[in-house]
Amino acid sequence: MRGRHARATGPGGSGRHGLILGICCTSLFLTGLDTTIVNVALPSIGRDLHAPVSGLQWTVAAYTVALTSCLLSSGTLADRFGRRKVFQVGLSAFTFASWLCSLAPSLGWLIAFRVLQGVGAAMLNPAALGIITNTFTTPASRARAIGVWDGVFGLSLALGPVVGGALTGLAGWRSVFWASIPVALATNALTGLFVPDSRSPQPRRPDPAGQLLVIVTLGSLAYAIIEGPRDGWASPVTVCLLAVAVTAAAVLACYEYRRTEPLVDPRDFRQVPFTAAVITAVCFTACTAGFLFLTTLYLQDARGYSPLHAGLAMLPMPAAMTVCAPLAGRYIARHGTALPLLAGGAALALGSSAIAWYLDTAFAGFFALPYAGLCSPAITGTIMGGLPAARAALASSIASASRQLGQTLGTAITGTVLIASLRESLHAGFVHAGHPAWWVTAGFGAAILPLTLASARRARSASQRSQDLTTTVANPTSPRGAVDTWNTVRVDASAGVKEGR
Repeated sequence: MRGRHARATGPGGSGRHGLILGICCTSLFLTGLDTTIVNVALPSIGRDLHAPVSGLQWTVAAYTVALTSCLLSSGTLADRFGRRKVFQVGLSAFTFASWLCSLAPSLGWLIAFRVLQGVGAAMLNPAALGIITNTFTTPASRARAIGVWDGVFGLSLALGPVVGGALTGLAGWRSVFWASIPVALATNALTGLFVPDSRSPQPRRPDPAGQLLVIVTLGSLAYAIIEGPRDGWASPVTVCLLAVAVTAAAVLACYEYRRTEPLVDPRDFRQVPFTAAVITAVCFTACTAGFLFLTTLYLQDARGYSPLHAGLAMLPMPAAMTVCAPLAGRYIARHGTALPLLAGGAALALGSSAIAWYLDTAFAGFFALPYAGLCSPAITGTIMGGLPAARAALASSIASASRQLGQTLGTAITGTVLIASLRESLHAGFVHAGHPAWWVTAGFGAAILPLTLASARRARSASQRSQDLTTTVANPTSPRGAVDTWNTVRVDASAGVKEGR
């Protein structure tokens, strides 16, 4: 991506760059649309396939666990074989799996096809975000492009409930999987015509052992959380699965630390802003995913809304994200990420708290409050800026994996809390049982605030050390010049701050 293709000034720059951005954003649109469309259809799926709440959780979690597990390897494949190639393979797999989901004869088959759909989706966002990062090469243009990227995600969430509600009401839940097929086919054709291929000059080798450990960690953790209320938290199955998840995660960290080319390098997480952004991404998406899961069940099962009515009632939530994300991208390009992250965390925590307090009298406007946060572009920009441009696909994989991990945990944990508190049917007992579940989403939002403050404090400390180093180098005869220079370099090196580490 050099020469004329590298001269990007922003989303509104050259027509070719705008077209590339639009094509790449479609992948995020597809994955976001699939999430909200399926959520609106969950009550209908439950009735038609006789699925309990845990079965509905698996309908969502099967997709997100598969997506999260394969994202990091997909970034490696994109770096090695070409981002456009991997992007097109992912689109093809996603399209085929969507068609299979529409034909699923039972809950088990639907979950299996959702896993395949998640594998295809895992190839989309890392390659697409890597293309964007290598196309928009300046920090300001990249921040604006990422603002548009996150705005498209909000747009997909906005259209998902309405389109999903309309399709479910008119043609049944199977039709919600048809919606993404024509979009994916058109995007695949446009990609082959207009998107240039790119790859890392130094791609990493595949890491099948690390990939297997990731799958074991996430799969066993999700199963333990979702099935824990049914099997019992102290049952041998649940305890064993939790132990397997912890053990696999520990082995993964040790194994990756010793590899020359790891699937994900644990040393990258020595940088506090980068690590805080990853954890913030998990908390942010866990809050919004749990909120969306609870809202869907609340509107249709507790209040008796039709799928279309529920979709329209949920429209203020993603509409707020659609408006706020591009504004946040412009603000971040000029002033940095701290304020949007704080504002987003506060909006998530206060909005979820308001729902928890006033659930029995909540109206549609309440559901827009958590989605008015401005932290999504800030999270993406911080993660993407935490690694060199040559590792853009890996950085995008980490960004997407963090979001999908949050979605898995948000849906699993809030659904589990809801089931544990439910003493009657969903229609009769949701209002009482939903209060603690919504407090969980508020906790996810509140966790963003201390993470942001810690990251900002570390960034200020690093900036001050850099200024001190410049001063002592400029004046080496000062009494503390040599000592300060050595201490500053030593601290920066141990923290992994130096570029090109």
